[in-house]
Amino acid sequence: MGLIYADLLITNPAKEELAGIKAKALVDTGALFLCIPAHIATQLKLKEYEQREVTIADGSRKLCSYVGPVHVKYANRQCVTGAMVIGEEVLLGAIPIEDMDLIIHPAQLKLMANPENPNIPGAIVK
Repeated sequence: MGLIYADLLITNPAKEELAGIKAKALVDTGALFLCIPAHIATQLKLKEYEQREVTIADGSRKLCSYVGPVHVKYANRQCVTGAMVIGEEVLLGAIPIEDMDLIIHPAQLKLMANPENPNIPGAIVK
């Protein structure tokens, strides 16, 4: 399977006067969180809530900022989440993917709405 990217609109719902940022995000189900570069956190004036120690792909640990709130839109889906400020590209992890009820179509290398819930996101809350 190859790399999958998704075109997102990222905004700060606490600062609605700021324009959103369109970003091409790497879809990574091996990661949990939304990760954004520092320049996006700065442009959106996201609040830093704390520092977190994260483990990256090579197994090393880094300290990074946890910021929010972040409003993420993809196709007909959206969620509000926090984000780790790390790296040079946007990375869409499993938590926002699940929150928006999205699935990965491996043959088409595409992120898409869950076909069981095409019009509105579904969720399991039991």
